Amino acid sequence: MGRPVVHFEIIGTDPARLRGYYGELFGWEFDTSGPVSERVSEPGGYGFVETDGIPGGVGGGAAYERHVVFYVGVPDVAAALAEAERLGGTRRMGPDRAPGRDLVVAHFTDPEGNLVGLAGPA
Repeated sequence: MGRPVVHFEIIGTDPARLRGYYGELFGWEFDTSGPVSERVSEPGGYGFVETDGIPGGVGGGAAYERHVVFYVGVPDVAAALAEAERLGGTRRMGPDRAPGRDLVVAHFTDPEGNLVGLAGPA
């Protein structure tokens, strides 16, 4: 079995509106008290959500590019990011340590331009 998907994000220019939309649509409840990297979302603008499946988050802000991304759990984010680049992907972010957590994240685009995240221990 391959590496698991461990997190998803929905990022937009109006994160409160997005949280309201997805909250009403799917019954999701968001916790905006946790810290997140400012490269991912504006401070206080990111809401974590626990689902019966994969946990996620909805955030962003006026200066953030709209996108949806899933994160694959890996043991070494820097090594996985280097391998993604070696295989034709393009680094977009990171590796960055999540504030206050023992977590490192990164983004890359695959050869078709799809955004993919990596997450692993610090």
